[in-house]
Amino acid sequence: QVQLVESGGGLVQAGGSLRLSCAASGRTVSSYAMGWFRQAPGKEREFVAAKSWSSGTIFYADSVKGRSTISRDNAKSTVYLQMNSLKPEDTAVYYCAARVGAARIQWDDYGYWGQGTQVTVSS
Repeated sequence: QVQLVESGGGLVQAGGSLRLSCAASGRTVSSYAMGWFRQAPGKEREFVAAKSWSSGTIFYADSVKGRSTISRDNAKSTVYLQMNSLKPEDTAVYYCAARVGAARIQWDDYGYWGQGTQVTVSS
């Protein structure tokens, strides 16, 4: 089992930045891919970014490409999502997810999920 705990969400003005963190515990995560997804009220969960833990392969959604960076700290078993130039449409609950193997962009390919952290961007 893998447990995931997100942190770092909050209220920020448009144009601001936030760094989300996802701490993984339990089984070794060295072979797990990590992903970030988000869900706004009344909308479906959507892909944001994902990173293969070992190969370093990275995917970004077009909506955040160029504004966001996913990274990881192996020693801390933590993955980060740095988000810059935030827009009101980035407002959502952000979820961290993990899966064995390579990174994927479909949320239902991930078997482990955190509880989510709220990001609210005011205009």
